[in-house]
Amino acid sequence: MNEAERAAEQVAAVENQVRELAARTGPVLGRASSSDGAVTVVAAAGGPPQSIQVAPFALRMGPQALGQEIVRVAQQASREAAAQLHRTVGHVVPAAELSALGFEEGGRSW
Repeated sequence: MNEAERAAEQVAAVENQVRELAARTGPVLGRASSSDGAVTVVAAAGGPPQSIQVAPFALRMGPQALGQEIVRVAQQASREAAAQLHRTVGHVVPAAELSALGFEEGGRSW
């Protein structure tokens, strides 16, 4: 077996381990809220928001400020999801490989 075939086998083994882990744990989501609770966002790592909740009193912020707050909180949620993904998948995939894919321990926003 040559080096390329060994590498392909290792990649396939890691893919299977990650797939099994994902099947057991479900999607990795991060959740963040603004300090006053006006905006709450749930997001996947590196992805767009899965849900956005806006409290009625947040509408007094005005459209521009509310939009900025939603983006800020969504970025926090995405970073939290990326950090959770890094911790969870880090048991299977070496940290350096996760980092090379863009999933730093501190997370990455969408």
